[in-house]
Amino acid sequence: MYQESLGNYQQTYYPAGVWGAAGNAAASWYVVYTACHHEFRVEQRLKRSGRETFLPWIAVLSRRCDRRLQINVPLFPGYLFIREQLTPVVYHEIVRLPGVARILRCNGGYATVCPEVIESIRQSLASLRPCGPHAFVQRGKQVRVVEGPLRGIVGIIKELKHRKRRLVITVELFKRSMAVELDDDAVEPY
Repeated sequence: MYQESLGNYQQTYYPAGVWGAAGNAAASWYVVYTACHHEFRVEQRLKRSGRETFLPWIAVLSRRCDRRLQINVPLFPGYLFIREQLTPVVYHEIVRLPGVARILRCNGGYATVCPEVIESIRQSLASLRPCGPHAFVQRGKQVRVVEGPLRGIVGIIKELKHRKRRLVITVELFKRSMAVELDDDAVEPY
């Protein structure tokens, strides 16, 4: 077994049917993909079997026709994290649980998440600052402006300014380009 680091994620490779032997490898964080709206049930089942899980959630106001309720929803719908030493037996115990679709794989191995990423998510949620899911955007990708006077315009992300939580998009208008600096929540992937 060897691990390759991909930014905040690590890729675990197991050569030809060889899994990490129990006892000699530390537990890692894995991403469990669940059936739609089964995140909380899967988390309860995993906890009942003595496994360490992490399901980040946020409280949102739901829209009902006659009232508004505050409900808890997963921060990453369809996903939760599990800290485990993944052996064939453990893997099969996890994927056979009702509501579990699979454990995320990447490039032929099981994708692990760095403990620092898990801790960052925990600290962000504990800080009580407003946070929530956001569409993943990257440089060079097309986005559509969803708010403000430029609503509806499609552009390409030119630069991400992380310190200001802003991005610069290039908007092509009649064979000319202009750069516009917007908040990152003012756009969505196109």
